[in-house]
Amino acid sequence: MKQVLMIEDDRDLARLISMHMEDEHIQLTHCTDGISGLEEAKRDIYQLILLDLMLPKLNGLELCKQLRAASVYTPILMLTSKSEEFDKVLGLEMGADDYLTKPFSVRELIARVKAQFRRSEISAQSAVTLNKWLRFETLSIHLERRYVEVEDNRVELTTKEFELLSLFTQNPGKPFSRQTLLEQVWGYSFEGYEHTVNSHINRLRTKIEKDPANPYFIQTVWGYGYRFLES
Repeated sequence: MKQVLMIEDDRDLARLISMHMEDEHIQLTHCTDGISGLEEAKRDIYQLILLDLMLPKLNGLELCKQLRAASVYTPILMLTSKSEEFDKVLGLEMGADDYLTKPFSVRELIARVKAQFRRSEISAQSAVTLNKWLRFETLSIHLERRYVEVEDNRVELTTKEFELLSLFTQNPGKPFSRQTLLEQVWGYSFEGYEHTVNSHINRLRTKIEKDPANPYFIQTVWGYGYRFLES
């Protein structure tokens, strides 16, 4: 049975979703505030976190930031209201994997949850079938273990940073548009959120490039997107 953590202060909504999750053989654990949710999420036993933005004690954005800083890379599906456009952008840039705008149908939520499960399973299966290590001069990536080294020093990446790097290194020299990266890494077409890709690329460069201002591995294709160093 899949394990999902929901951090949401609306108890009625949580009960409704829990009932539908049970029908899908998904066990839902519920926390009503950000502090208890953060501690529960750090147990790192869940396949997905449903995270409301407006929470008592600790808001969803700060919670997401603290989880990623603590190297907890469980996929996060953020729940936002229509008026929180700016927060949605920040959420994606802080490491959330997807977002769903309230009010939403339970059917749509379940579909998004299943999509995240499929993406995680496909990613794990693909890593097993590929060469375990990919090496590019000073950069090494262990796909199955999701382990990255630069000059023999381990580098901690968020889920999306690793997925971007994995996609690039499996397709050296191939240019990817920002929209294509959104679709392949985030799984949805977030029209208007191409700058989210830019933010993730910039952070990834600071972690793997010797000189992020003059990147060697992840190159900009001007007017289009990015590509990895051609082998």
